[in-house]
Amino acid sequence: MSPRRSVADTLETRQRILDRSLAIASAEGLEGLTIGRLATELGMSKAGLLGHFGTKEALQLAVVDQAAEVFLREVPRKVKQMPSGLPRLIDVCEAWVSYLEREVLPGGCFFTAATAEFDGRSGRVRDALAGMNALWRRDLRIHIRRAVSDGDLKPDTDVEQLIYEILGVMLALNHFLQLEHDSAAPRRARQALKRLLTK
Repeated sequence: MSPRRSVADTLETRQRILDRSLAIASAEGLEGLTIGRLATELGMSKAGLLGHFGTKEALQLAVVDQAAEVFLREVPRKVKQMPSGLPRLIDVCEAWVSYLEREVLPGGCFFTAATAEFDGRSGRVRDALAGMNALWRRDLRIHIRRAVSDGDLKPDTDVEQLIYEILGVMLALNHFLQLEHDSAAPRRARQALKRLLTK
């Protein structure tokens, strides 16, 4: 086997591990990831699987990164061609609702589940989750401030309050989709967002 093929195989195997790990973690939490279970499901040895990450914590951190990549692909990158400000904010929110509505991950929003699992802990996984959430709030803040400066939102808009309320709508949407299996939840979320984002 050529060195190039060996590297490609290694990367492909790592991606298979991450894809399966993310699917499990979205439904059962990051603590639901066990090396034994993953090795069995993927037809690998435990040593072979650990060789890609080294530790369970390193695997969890890689899953957080993989979840962020999926979210970026499904939400902000889908609307990057829209002008910044309110048009992009509206489209970002719609892409976010669609992401949850289409159940891209079997357990709904990975970050909602993982944050609830790790918010009371300390450590690198919690810090990574907090960092991802801070980056997403920063992006929302940029769009809201631009919408205010463009005159699309009221000049006295409380930016932090609006971020809080948008996140609240999305948390409620994930809750009603996952726990209640409420097919009306996306419609309700869209209605709530429309009220929030209308001048």
